[in-house]
Amino acid sequence: MRRCVWISAVVLALFAALVPSVSAQAAGRRAAAPLPLEQLFDNRAVSDDARPAAANFDGSGASLSARDLAAAGWTPGRALTVQGAALTWPNRRPGEPDNVLAAGQDVRMHGHGDALAFLVAGTAGTDTGGAGTVLYADGARSAYHLTAPDWRTGPLATKAVALPHINTPGGQLAERARLYVVTVPILRGREVAAVRLPQASGLHVFAVAVRAPTPGWTGSWATATGGYPAVGPWTDRTLRLVVHTSVGGPRVRLRFDNTFAAGPVRIGSATVAVQRAGAAAKATPVRVAFRGAAGVEIPAGAQAYSDPLGFAVPADANLLVSFHLPGTVPAAPVHRLAQQRSYVSAPGDHTADTSAAAYGTVLTSWPLLTGVDVGGGPGSVVLLGDSITDGDKSTPDANRRWPDVLATRLLNQSVVPRYGVLNQGISGNRVVSDRYPGDGVSTDTAGVSALYRFDRDVVAQTSVRTAVVFEGINDVRWGTTSQQVIAGLRAIADRGHARGLRMLAATILPCEGEARCTAAVDAERSAVNAWIRGAGVFDGVLDFDAVVRDPARPSRMLPAYDSGDHLHPGDAGLAALAESVDLRALVP
Repeated sequence: MRRCVWISAVVLALFAALVPSVSAQAAGRRAAAPLPLEQLFDNRAVSDDARPAAANFDGSGASLSARDLAAAGWTPGRALTVQGAALTWPNRRPGEPDNVLAAGQDVRMHGHGDALAFLVAGTAGTDTGGAGTVLYADGARSAYHLTAPDWRTGPLATKAVALPHINTPGGQLAERARLYVVTVPILRGREVAAVRLPQASGLHVFAVAVRAPTPGWTGSWATATGGYPAVGPWTDRTLRLVVHTSVGGPRVRLRFDNTFAAGPVRIGSATVAVQRAGAAAKATPVRVAFRGAAGVEIPAGAQAYSDPLGFAVPADANLLVSFHLPGTVPAAPVHRLAQQRSYVSAPGDHTADTSAAAYGTVLTSWPLLTGVDVGGGPGSVVLLGDSITDGDKSTPDANRRWPDVLATRLLNQSVVPRYGVLNQGISGNRVVSDRYPGDGVSTDTAGVSALYRFDRDVVAQTSVRTAVVFEGINDVRWGTTSQQVIAGLRAIADRGHARGLRMLAATILPCEGEARCTAAVDAERSAVNAWIRGAGVFDGVLDFDAVVRDPARPSRMLPAYDSGDHLHPGDAGLAALAESVDLRALVP
């Protein structure tokens, strides 16, 4: 009997001892439940210039300037769309916790799409990152790898915004601070429930969002920003840009990008119309809205989409996209080589003008406008290239770039879907090196490298299904080795495949007779082409070299296809490239 009592006492004592542990474990499980990101903020990145010690972003007392952020348009609680993802800058005052140091926390989320977008920066002195997990509402999981460049030393070419100062307790430093938006692929069609952050020293997360899908939209026209040059300056002017559609549809939306900018830009109003001739419209231009408002301010490094508008966009036609700039714009993100005349007005808002009377100045570039989407359609093919894709040496105002000819071929057949064709060529662009560093007012508008612009100019494009990479001649002409170009092309193919894209590569054209196209350069070009044809890294090959080369002298272009500079095909050569494409190769 005494033995039974003793055993019972021991059991009760053990139970009593275990209860706190069990309760603590239960509490731990409750505490580990996914929380909204802002409830996990544990680091102070932003300080008032007068009180720099109130924040300590990097563990050494340095921080971001609240004044610089405001000058860039990144004010607390501000909505920021970057690479098609809707993010929000933390709604925190200077000196309050405004980001989380990634340490495996579970972040509550919702939404479905094609990618997660993280607004991040590292403070480890170099790139920092690690593996994380996406948890879906149906119980599925997928892994991702997130890398954040360092806020002081990371590449300016991929930054979302750069600020001119760094605050420290000892005074403000005139040194660039960078913030980045990095996207990672997720399982399409599944509802995201939570995201587990990586375990990574010095990786700061300010915001995270699911990039929403774009069903019901097809990209009809797009262009890539090559730099941030001085313009105008334009004050109270209306720009009327002429753009050529590939596919048509019953609805339209416009995209404006403030890429590479240091400050916000305001669009006061915008319209769309079908071109009659020059700057004249066929009918009264129709106003677009931005979240119900007539205009929009676009923060530095961000973009703005107009609201969907019921407007019949014809295929293979010129549109007039007009937008009023009420303030002074001394520099702007620009695609320099439009091969198309656009127009700048006299002072005033002339967006609704049908007449061309107010538009007395010709413009040969495309500032700010980067995309025209139409309702419906099967999605888009993106052509990532250099001046040959850009249409250099094609007839101006005639839409004879090889992407235009390809778009017409797609419209005139019924074997494969009639994809939109998005021309992301930039004259002078290279695969592995930057012509424009990605920050500051530029004189060079040949863009950042294809590697650095791939996510923005290909992956983030509307409903992209297939990408064609046609670059490399500028690399080898300026001393890049074939092996370096091959490594860059391989990385691009891998990144496209990770996003579920069909990836095609085009061989590099011959250019004997051009000043820099020496025999040594041709050997490097030939080595790249041999790899493209034989490595099997891409899903298909467009052998453009074989299309235009002179059989009697394969290192040069056929004279009938040569524009005369021995580097760029003329209209006939560009048409030959487009006509050679097996349209079935474009189908994912």
